[in-house]
Amino acid sequence: MTAQGNEHDSYGRVDADGTVYVRLGDEERAVGQYPEGTAEEAMAFFTKRFEGLVFEVQLLEQRIRGGAMSPDEATKSIQKVAVQLEEPHCVGDVKGLLARLNALKPIVGLQREQRREDRARKQEESRDRKAAIVAEAESIAAGKDWRNGANRLRDLLAEWKELPRLDKSSDDELWHRFSSARTSYTRARKAHFAELSEKREGARVIKEKLAKEAEALQNSTEWGPTAAQFRQLMQEWKAAGPAPKDVDDALWKRFRGAQDVFFAARDAANAELDQEFAANAEVKQALLVEAEALLPVTDLAAAKRAFREIAEKWDAAGKVPRDQIKPLENRIRKVEQEIRALEDAEWRKSDPEKSARADGMVGQLEDAIAKIEKDLEKARAAGNEKKVRDLEENLESRRQFLEMARKTASEFS
Repeated sequence: MTAQGNEHDSYGRVDADGTVYVRLGDEERAVGQYPEGTAEEAMAFFTKRFEGLVFEVQLLEQRIRGGAMSPDEATKSIQKVAVQLEEPHCVGDVKGLLARLNALKPIVGLQREQRREDRARKQEESRDRKAAIVAEAESIAAGKDWRNGANRLRDLLAEWKELPRLDKSSDDELWHRFSSARTSYTRARKAHFAELSEKREGARVIKEKLAKEAEALQNSTEWGPTAAQFRQLMQEWKAAGPAPKDVDDALWKRFRGAQDVFFAARDAANAELDQEFAANAEVKQALLVEAEALLPVTDLAAAKRAFREIAEKWDAAGKVPRDQIKPLENRIRKVEQEIRALEDAEWRKSDPEKSARADGMVGQLEDAIAKIEKDLEKARAAGNEKKVRDLEENLESRRQFLEMARKTASEFS
């Protein structure tokens, strides 16, 4: 084997015995032997090895700079290639490639620090969120939202499982509180529904009894007392509360059906009575025409006699249809009230005791006014302005009272 052509390669050479060397600056190191080929073939073989390492370094550069590898994975890969360059079995710019490889280490260090900061931030976020989850769970456990609470606790549990774990002590403490809140809520919820189920079963028993009682009354013809009994049964029904859903509707259908039978029969009976009473209403309508003709009253004694006769005929006429009772009664009552009001006014005028009191008040006020007028003349003559003002005010007040007293006395005259 000849070494001719080796001088053209600045990174290595091939010795006469086929030993291949790589140049590392001023140093030269044997990388292997290739005794069975030419120097060019030997150099090509070991150069190709170097090109493989170059490809590995290029790939590492892309993956590390692109963040495709974790810092630990990157460090291991760098170390693996570094070992092959520190004890080279190839020919090429080994030092340059090693420098490129070492240039990746600070990048990995920065990425490691960034990941550490990210982990710390996520841990803190996880701590805050888990604390908030615990607080909400404890709030739910303290409340009585049995419908939405269970669903919300399931959502909180699913969210908890997605959050990063904290340090063991902190994570265990928060989990214990969260788990305790869920357990407390679940127990209270089960107790609530057990109690509710017990109450509904009790309501079922009561409502079955009420339905039977209603059915026993549905054919009664004692309209007033039975209607009152049905009202009482309805109050008891409402007080009983809900029964289990599968029987509550059926029991209500029975109870309501019995009511409908009774009240339909009562309404039919009342309708028949209304037809019978229609003639009575016509009589009362005619009596109303006579009664209302007495207004306005011009002769009180005659109006009283006439109204007494009308009232006797009114009572003798009997019952009227229910829908006409109130309108007819209101009209006859209006006539009666006007006659009575006029009668009361006449009596007040003729009350001797009240008349005497009214006349006495007029006399007292007239005497008092006469005295004030004399005092006023004296004060004016003396030039006492303050006393004049006081007396004038007093005089005006007494004159107003006198006017009212005279008006009152005139009503009894």
